Amino acid sequence: MMKPDLITRFFQDTDETGRFAVTSSVTGVGYFVEPIGNGRGGDWGSYNPSTGNIEHKKGDGKNTGSVMLTESIITPENGFRNISHLGVGESPFGEISRRDTAYEAQGVRPC
Repeated sequence: MMKPDLITRFFQDTDETGRFAVTSSVTGVGYFVEPIGNGRGGDWGSYNPSTGNIEHKKGDGKNTGSVMLTESIITPENGFRNISHLGVGESPFGEISRRDTAYEAQGVRPC
């Protein structure tokens, strides 16, 4: 069972951490998602064709949208089960859909 104080901690600073949760309307199963990154914001902005460079916009570097693996809350010690690490570019929604379909086949329904 997940520790109650972890739910509060999980949803703190979501702009910075990128953490979110999804509850299936089909099975009622809750899924917690935590993007893992390198602790720095991505390079983003507008391409300037005259210089060939990316020009940064207001807010650049403000939020990383991920946590480092060492800062992850989603661990067995914190009561999480069936933890998956997806590769770069893999959608968590695809994994959620796959799992939810399997749970539905097992007869899991919302309470």
